[in-house]
Amino acid sequence: MTKYRDWLWLAGAGLVLAAAWAGYTWWKDGGAAGAAGAAVPKSIVTTLAGDARTSRGFAWYTAEGQGPAVVQIAEGTGERVLQGSEVWSVSGVTTPVKTDRDEVQSSHQVNVTGLKPGTTYTYRVGSGAEGAWSEPAAFTTEGDAEGKLTFLNITDSQGQTEADFALWGQTLERAFTVFPDARFIVHNGDLTENPEDETAWDQFFGKAQPWLRGIPLMPVTGNHDEVDGEAGRFLPHFTLPANGAAGPAPGTSYSFDYGPVHIAVLNTESKIGEQADWLRRDLAGTDQPWKIVAMHRGAYGGNTYKKVLQWVPVLDEFQVDLVLQGHNHEYSRSYPLRGGQVTGSGNGPVVNRAGTVYVVTNASGAKFNEKKDDQFYHAVHFQNGKGMFAGITVEGRTLTYQAYDLDGRKLDEVVLQHQ
Repeated sequence: MTKYRDWLWLAGAGLVLAAAWAGYTWWKDGGAAGAAGAAVPKSIVTTLAGDARTSRGFAWYTAEGQGPAVVQIAEGTGERVLQGSEVWSVSGVTTPVKTDRDEVQSSHQVNVTGLKPGTTYTYRVGSGAEGAWSEPAAFTTEGDAEGKLTFLNITDSQGQTEADFALWGQTLERAFTVFPDARFIVHNGDLTENPEDETAWDQFFGKAQPWLRGIPLMPVTGNHDEVDGEAGRFLPHFTLPANGAAGPAPGTSYSFDYGPVHIAVLNTESKIGEQADWLRRDLAGTDQPWKIVAMHRGAYGGNTYKKVLQWVPVLDEFQVDLVLQGHNHEYSRSYPLRGGQVTGSGNGPVVNRAGTVYVVTNASGAKFNEKKDDQFYHAVHFQNGKGMFAGITVEGRTLTYQAYDLDGRKLDEVVLQHQ
């Protein structure tokens, strides 16, 4: 009987050891891979956080962990340049973010400086640990004397489902087909429906990864990005200029230059009065020949958001050329305006800063609103029910704004000329 009990004990111990070995093998082969997978970067986006000629901002998320934020970078193209002797690493900031699934993910933000103008670089982001790097991607800094600049304007991707964000990705793909030389994107706000929905952020960035890893995305804060004065689930996804107005959350207002263009980004969701003072100082401080302002809720869009009309005298004072707007989910373009009055035709060129043109490039996702009533300032106003985008090209004394739909059809165009 004793020998039988001993046999049972040995058999049981063998089963425990077998189970332990199986568990170790699972952890080594699957569990460890899962842990490493949680550290693999996602939602990678590049931005213009400083001088576009010599710096580049990067941001990404990881599903778990508090690992370092590291960008590994080298001059040239191809994965092999990251294996050479000229590679260097730049560290940034990691911040924990509690998601709607009661998880803690990590936001990683890095600003790389000291780059050469007009130069292509290859980079990857991660923690520095093996198996926790992104795939390599490339970008090119602004050249010292680029004769022509094209950039994209797009707005209100505002999705909830993967299908919604698939449309956003398709709109962006068509935009780069029509404007393959676009150097950056201005997104006029409402990137997702609910900023606390991290799955939506995964899909927003995921459907656009082929472009956003190399082409800077400059976001405008919309009412679905900052809610009740809180933008804490929107801002950690981006590394943005730190030169905005005091009052609104840092990163929700800012300005930057690219080539001959100065762009000031405003936050229509909070501290509007403080931003009027900042906007005046910002526009007074630039000597760029072309001045553009971007905001979410429009002064002269499908309708008027009256709270931001206090910015209009500043736009008039500094003869801003173009105002990019969102929010209305319909297409509109104003006549040139000055002092709330129409100053020119909606058909011919706007010559010598005769007035500011205000545009809303419909939406880039699945949500389209019913067309609102026409207003005195509408030169063009319609609802086509399709994703839209615009390409803005500046060459010398001419700015050309062209609006297209998802099928690649040009639906509107206006030319601004400086004499």
